[in-house]
Amino acid sequence: MTECTRCGREAVMHAAYSGAHLCESHFRESVEKRVRKRVREDGLVPRDATPEDPETWVIGLSGGKDSVVLTQILDETFAEDPRIELVALTIHEGIEGYRDESVDACVELADELSMRHELVTYEEEFGVRMDDVVEDDPENMAACAYCGVFRRDLLERYADEFGADKLLTGHNLDDEAQTAMMNFLEGDVAQMAKHFDASIGGFDGDDARSEQDEFVPRAKPLRDVPEKEVALYCHLRDLPAHITECPHSSEAYRGEIQQLLYGLEENHPGTRHSIMAGYEELAGVLADRYDEDGDGPDLHECEDCGATTTRERCRKCSLLDSLEAV
Repeated sequence: MTECTRCGREAVMHAAYSGAHLCESHFRESVEKRVRKRVREDGLVPRDATPEDPETWVIGLSGGKDSVVLTQILDETFAEDPRIELVALTIHEGIEGYRDESVDACVELADELSMRHELVTYEEEFGVRMDDVVEDDPENMAACAYCGVFRRDLLERYADEFGADKLLTGHNLDDEAQTAMMNFLEGDVAQMAKHFDASIGGFDGDDARSEQDEFVPRAKPLRDVPEKEVALYCHLRDLPAHITECPHSSEAYRGEIQQLLYGLEENHPGTRHSIMAGYEELAGVLADRYDEDGDGPDLHECEDCGATTTRERCRKCSLLDSLEAV
C-alpha cells in the first residue's frame, strides 16, 4: 500500500509534478485549496463587496466534470457569504443523445445546492440545433467553430442580463496549457494579450488586467488543477456529472497539442505548470503594451443584434445568415 505523504493513510493518487501521494481526504482538500487560492490571488471578491451590495457571479454549468466540480466548490465556499450571489447558467445546443443527459446533471446539482439555475437553448435563441448545423455546414467548418461562437454569445448576453459582475468557467490546467501552446506555436501575440485581459489576469494589484466595460469579466478558478485530478475529485465525491465526449467534437489541432502535452508531462512532470507560469507573465507584458500603445481592436455594436464586435456584423449573425441560406 502506498501511504499518503501527509497522514500515512492509503493514497488514492500520486501527483508526479510535486512528488506527493495523497489520501482521499487530503486530495480533496488540495483541490479545494487551489481553487480558493486562485479566487484570492486573482482578487475575485472585491474589497468593496458588501451584503447590501453583493457581487453576482454567473457560472457556466455544462454538466461536465469541470463545471460541476467548480460549481460544487464555489457553493461550499460562498453559499453562506452574503457578499456573493451564485447563478448557474446552462446552454442547450441541441445535440440529441448528449445534451439532455448533461442538462439533467445540471438540474440535479443545482437542486442539491439550492442554487438559482437558468437554461437557454440555441433553438429558442437562434432557431437552430447543433445537429442540424453540423449536417448543413455552410461554412465548411468544424462543429466546434460554430458552437463556440454561439455559446460565447449566449454566455456573454445572459451574464449581462442577469447583472453578473463576473462570468466563471470551468477551464482546468490542461485546457489553459493547451491554449497557451496553441498561441505560442501560432505566434499570435495579440491573442495572448487578449487572453490575459479576458480571463487570466487578476482583478487587482500591479499586474491587474485592463478593464473592459464592453464585456462581463471572466475568471477561471479551476485553472491550476489538472484535468485528471478534476475527474478524480468528481468521482470521489460522486457528483452528478455527465462524463461523455460531445459526438461532434472535432478540434483536430487542439487534440494534437493535447497529446504533445500528455507526453511532455509524462516525461517531465510539472511541464503544464511551467508553461502557464511563463505564459501568464508574458501575456501580462503583452497586454500592458497593447493597452499603452492603443493597439487593441476597435470595438463597436453589431448592426444587427447590438453585440460587441470588431466587425460591422458580428460573427454569430454572419453564421446564422449562412445557415438560413442553406
